Amino acid sequence: MTAAAAVPAARAAGPAGPVAPLAGFTVAVTAARRADELAALLRRKGAAVTCAPALRIVPLSDDQRLAWVSRDLIARPADIVVATTGIGFRGWVEACETWGLAEPLLASLQGARLMARGPKAKGAIRAAGLTEEWSPPSESSAEVLDHLLAAGVDGLRVAVQLHGEPLPDFTAALRMAGAEVVEVPVYRWTAPEDVAALDRLIDTVIGGGVDAVTFTSAPAAAGLLDRAAVTGVREGLVGALSGGVVAMCVGPVTAGPLMSLDIPTVWPARARIGALVKRLSEELPERFPTLPVAGHRMRLRGQAVLLDGAVRPVSPALMRVLRELSRRPGRVRDRADLLACLGGDADAHAVETAVARLRTALGDPKIIQTVVKRGYRLALDNGDCPPEEGPAEA
Repeated sequence: MTAAAAVPAARAAGPAGPVAPLAGFTVAVTAARRADELAALLRRKGAAVTCAPALRIVPLSDDQRLAWVSRDLIARPADIVVATTGIGFRGWVEACETWGLAEPLLASLQGARLMARGPKAKGAIRAAGLTEEWSPPSESSAEVLDHLLAAGVDGLRVAVQLHGEPLPDFTAALRMAGAEVVEVPVYRWTAPEDVAALDRLIDTVIGGGVDAVTFTSAPAAAGLLDRAAVTGVREGLVGALSGGVVAMCVGPVTAGPLMSLDIPTVWPARARIGALVKRLSEELPERFPTLPVAGHRMRLRGQAVLLDGAVRPVSPALMRVLRELSRRPGRVRDRADLLACLGGDADAHAVETAVARLRTALGDPKIIQTVVKRGYRLALDNGDCPPEEGPAEA
């Protein structure tokens, strides 16, 4: 998917049925590969989804560096070969097929100890007619490194299939342990073809139009930040991701570029997009408490309100007003505070109009009380309102 496209979330069921965990939330997808699959999983959970790839994968089937490395490994086979990704290992074999080198390359790999970083790399190794010696349960490059160092690599030739960018810490540790390291650059990341879609996604994140941004690779996270720097909005993007927008990563390696800027990140226990969606389905709803208001149970969501088990869509401007009222539930919010939520162009009557529209959207005007000459507040149920508040009128 090359253009950012927001898809409305399916309406969650009312009190008679379960509410989709991500109904009322909007989630951004930055993946280049499997974006459609990830978006479909998110939509099944009720989310609205906006997609724009933050990078593009460029195969190196015509790259002279890859051809040279392949010929070198055929002439001088490696003792150990580390396959980091399934697509990368397959791409390496396919590129060698175009040069007539696939058969001798696979013959050279037959005598090597093959390490697969995860199940996809393991599957690619087996699809090539080879057998891996070991694969870590964590799917972590760090665990692969620990395994190699524990076994000893001094004097051994180790080929490392890269996954889009160098692995300096990984290869440096092997060299320090006495290994001769051969880096295999199978493909690389570059800017997406449609940067306009990515720019729109970044603007949407900064403007508060999404509740979470998903990342399935470190280059995607770095690509989003790099593009924001090019367009002069990196500070705003970092601020949004450090504030109310959740940075949801598939794993800690993916989160690296974000954590280097102190952006809070979340990831599942297993590096799978299904696990990512499940963790996000738990994370986002828990960020909003349930409030007892005017005999109802109300829970804010990113772009909607969950009221008595039904999702009620609310416009972005009205959601800003409702968030301000909910920030200190039961306490009066001055009209000037609420006016600021509506933007600099709003006039003196904009607050009254917004509150009236908000009452209509919620379906019960009693949820928001007017406090004479002071402002508005959420009508918390008896016993929950602060005692110092004065009389209110509906």
